[in-house]
Amino acid sequence: MEREQAIQRIDVLRRLIERHRWRYYVLDAPEISDAQFDGLMRELQGLEAEHPDLVTPNSPTQRVGAPPVKEFGTVRHRIPLLSLDNAFLADDLRAFDKRVKRILGSDALPRAIQLPGAIDLEYACELKFDGLAVSLLYRQGQFALGATRGDGHEGEDISTNLRTLRSIPLRLLVEDPPELLEVRGEVIMTFADFEALNEERLARNENPFANPRNAAAGSVRQQDSKITAGRKLSFYPYSVGETSGSPFRTHDQAMAYIRACGFKETPAFHLAPSIEEAIAFCQEWQAKRGEIPFGVDGAVVKVNDLSLQEQLGATTHSPRWAIAYKFPAAEEITVAVMTPVEVDGSTVSHASLHNEDEVRGKDIRVGDWVVLHKAGAVIPEILSVLAERRNGQERPFQMPANCPVCGAEAVRLEGEAATRCTNISCPAQVSERILHFCAVMGMEGVGPAIVVQLYKTGLAKDVADVYSLRLEQMVELERMGATLAKKLLEQIEGSKQQSLRQLITAFGIPQVGWHVADLLTQRYHDIEDFFQVSGEELQAIHGIGPSIAESIVVFFRQAETRRIVEELRNFGMQLRDTSSIQENEALPWAGKNFVFTGALATLPREQAEEMVRARGGTASSSVSRKTSFVVIGEKPGSKAEKARSLGVPILDEGQFLEMLTRVDEKKGNHHA
Repeated sequence: MEREQAIQRIDVLRRLIERHRWRYYVLDAPEISDAQFDGLMRELQGLEAEHPDLVTPNSPTQRVGAPPVKEFGTVRHRIPLLSLDNAFLADDLRAFDKRVKRILGSDALPRAIQLPGAIDLEYACELKFDGLAVSLLYRQGQFALGATRGDGHEGEDISTNLRTLRSIPLRLLVEDPPELLEVRGEVIMTFADFEALNEERLARNENPFANPRNAAAGSVRQQDSKITAGRKLSFYPYSVGETSGSPFRTHDQAMAYIRACGFKETPAFHLAPSIEEAIAFCQEWQAKRGEIPFGVDGAVVKVNDLSLQEQLGATTHSPRWAIAYKFPAAEEITVAVMTPVEVDGSTVSHASLHNEDEVRGKDIRVGDWVVLHKAGAVIPEILSVLAERRNGQERPFQMPANCPVCGAEAVRLEGEAATRCTNISCPAQVSERILHFCAVMGMEGVGPAIVVQLYKTGLAKDVADVYSLRLEQMVELERMGATLAKKLLEQIEGSKQQSLRQLITAFGIPQVGWHVADLLTQRYHDIEDFFQVSGEELQAIHGIGPSIAESIVVFFRQAETRRIVEELRNFGMQLRDTSSIQENEALPWAGKNFVFTGALATLPREQAEEMVRARGGTASSSVSRKTSFVVIGEKPGSKAEKARSLGVPILDEGQFLEMLTRVDEKKGNHHA
């Protein structure tokens, strides 16, 4: 074949192959048989073999991979790939909506999206893929560059590997494409392909991947692109970045355009005319998450109008026009997820790891090979680790510092095995918190069935919402008549007058039950005191050690706790125990702090401390400048020395009993 004819035929073949690739891998609607497709590929390979100078990087024959590279080059993103702010609750999305409208102002909104009597923005809603974010650059319709997101400003040049993905067009299918077009999206691996890949790796005595996201990322970042070509990966676009001569005005138009260019259609894409419909989309797909054949960890809500996106701009970390609604974590941290294996007649893919200490005690690392058995012939248990099979890529397990559901601080208190979220409104535990709160605060009628309904309908997203309930809302609940609804509302209203001790108990602070709440409210009589108290001050109260003190301090330093308390205050909740204040101030040792050290001869230390508390004082376990007296018995130890160094008065047992007698006599004379 003459060279000119070869050039023309090669161009025709490449266009045909790209079209049929698109029909097969993107639309899942092939027009020709596999044999016919293979025939086109063989013809193209033959022509390129005759004319090797006509081979281009974007030829369909190059998808099988190129020679390995030593290292990836660095790519500077001209428009940064920023991360998204997170939302965990419907109210977070409503706050996002208000924030966007406040920045834009009503005059900035186009008439096309203004509604009579109200202003609503149109939002594009999508699933948030749990894969590897990449950027694809096309020049004059030809694939020119592919890079990882990296730190958002710089990524790695993985063009050679991305060329092997059959869901990425090497030539845009539209006529007269833009001179420059950047398509952003995620490389993912389906659950089924992930399991098949791990089975192959195990058969070759290779370590399995931890999850589909790691498998996708590891596959795309191979130095040998032939390995990437052998993996079943897909690319889904989620936005357009840098463009020249943009042919679209809205995000949904942009997505339709790049779909016409030869990319996969974004699944579950939805245009919402208001933030409430966007919320409904997020909640619907959170419930349907199990139906999706690949990993998603949330949904993304974006202002649809691109000109408004430009007006809103971005912070240094995230765009102001988009937000990610995060789904709760699919797996508990204390569960080991493994490649499925047959154990005693059944397939096992999960085994309980009861706590962080067990993981560390057995030295179980991410990527380890482990020995399984069934405890009691029923419960899957990890017996040991095959350390000899480690290859150096295993990594120790690290408990997250923040809750995977709401992002709040996670803490593990001294003496406890569990790591707990500190957020009083965490979606993963809020219904149980509401139920506990109602029970402690005396709302006997607000039981589990009602709390579940309140939470599912969005009427109660935290404990404060209980006080916003109205009769017309309550009667709409299942098995709820007007009489019962009125009774429950009376209980709710009456609970506003409960004691501070009950409120502290109702909050469900770890390690703080009735007894500890009683100790606390003997010393502190206003809810505001707890936002200011230090761990050291708390430990000065007899019966409160370092672990309990830390739990209290952590709980009250959370912004969400402050918000809940302010809402309770606005609803008329009694947050100051005035009766206790007046009663305590009338006692003779109010404001005085005693520390006992050494063995007392005539009475147990606990009894002496109770005598102090009965007269309005406090009994602490440590000496500070706030200590009023240190009472010493036999072998007093270092506390006496510290008292002397600080100038704190020291009493022996006889002096303490004499002081006690004088106070009681004075009190008796006063009442006589």
